[in-house]
Amino acid sequence: MDSVGVVAIGRNEGDRLRQCLSSVVGRAAQVVYVDSGSTDGSVELARSLGAEVVALDLSIPFTAARARNAGFARLLELLPQAEFVQFVDGDCEIVSGWIEQATQALRDHPDWAVVCGRRRERFPDATLYNRLCDMEWNTPVGEAKACGGDALMRVAAVQQVRGYNPALIAGEEPELCVRLRQQGWKIFRLDAEMTLHDANMTRFAQWWKRTKRAGHAYAEGSWLHGAPPERHWVKETRSIWLWGLGIPLGAIALAPLTKGLSLLLLLGYPLMAYRIYRYFKQQGYKASDALPYAASCVLGKFPGLAGVLQFHANRLLGRRNALIEYK
Repeated sequence: MDSVGVVAIGRNEGDRLRQCLSSVVGRAAQVVYVDSGSTDGSVELARSLGAEVVALDLSIPFTAARARNAGFARLLELLPQAEFVQFVDGDCEIVSGWIEQATQALRDHPDWAVVCGRRRERFPDATLYNRLCDMEWNTPVGEAKACGGDALMRVAAVQQVRGYNPALIAGEEPELCVRLRQQGWKIFRLDAEMTLHDANMTRFAQWWKRTKRAGHAYAEGSWLHGAPPERHWVKETRSIWLWGLGIPLGAIALAPLTKGLSLLLLLGYPLMAYRIYRYFKQQGYKASDALPYAASCVLGKFPGLAGVLQFHANRLLGRRNALIEYK
């Protein structure tokens, strides 16, 4: 594994960071931890575990993309022969055997730039929100358009597209994958356990902010790469506009002219929830899981709209988008 490095990023992750770094130190030639202003002793902890630490200059607005770029650059300084890099968030633990399996997959397929696997919640039953995250992580196996924050990448491919876009506050991995695919690379999800994640979401406000962040990512992604043939996140953004604003606004505005008949448009929300619920039931999920997931997908159009509006308002006003944090 002398050609494999790891870049972990985090802030105030506490014991989660210990689990993260302990799962990779000694299993890769070099581990770099990028800290973004932790006050819980994360820097000292990372050094005690044998990781190289990069402390970001917080006078420059922080983004996860910028942190990953900084860690990647430091990794190549320390390990210039690196062929592969495992990116991981500080609240995730790498499953034993994943790096070896993922590395072999990239060696076997020279046209693959990225491989990812199954991310699972460490405590899926601790809260409803943790369970929703665990269901969200369960994406199809095979060739994919994008990966998440945890993925093993080919160093040459990341260098070819000049790494992550540091200006993005969310959705930086799918945006990177867009540029990789435009260069002819492939993204693949293996049928393998990859990481254990700890969302640690206990409040509705956290879920709202996280979903708002997703809406922001959709809007920014479609703004950057929405033109044909990519049409990156155009469908998702249009869905937020329609269900978050268009339908409720139209139903209420037209109510006086239609003697209230336009309010029947609002029946589209329970219908959409039922379709999502039925889909997850067909996938083998219990009703107690499928129902809240369906409800979150429908309700999520509204914080998603807040994220879309934030992105476009800041864009039109020439303001830098601020990081939306939910933890």
